[in-house]
Amino acid sequence: MTKGQTITVPTEGFSDIVNITEQVQTTVTQSKIRNGIVSITAIGSTASITTIEFEPALVLDMQELLNTLVPETIKSRHSETWGDDNGFSHMRATLMGPGITIPIEHGKLLTGTWQQIVVIDHDNRPRNRQIRIQVLG
Repeated sequence: MTKGQTITVPTEGFSDIVNITEQVQTTVTQSKIRNGIVSITAIGSTASITTIEFEPALVLDMQELLNTLVPETIKSRHSETWGDDNGFSHMRATLMGPGITIPIEHGKLLTGTWQQIVVIDHDNRPRNRQIRIQVLG
């Protein structure tokens, strides 16, 4: 059986990190699927889904790391071609990937105590991100 929904998550861009664990668990609960997997995917080429311990210091550390690996000021042919200055956001999203899969046991996400599911919006402006949550079991 497969059930799912698409949620909208407002973000600030520039690798803004938003905790979506509660929305994912709500979708799992509403699906009534007790054992299986949930796939969480960012729709678009400048956002990523991952897990992190969602606490302010680590969020800042992650944002700094992303800016070190792929600086906002990096020269990109994409930005030169399209004039939108967001080539860095495409590169960050490509390195991280658009989605993840989490196991479900007894109707609950199988995550660690401090592990939360997050969307990271790498784009250079605020967005309303579409996130697909698909439950299979």
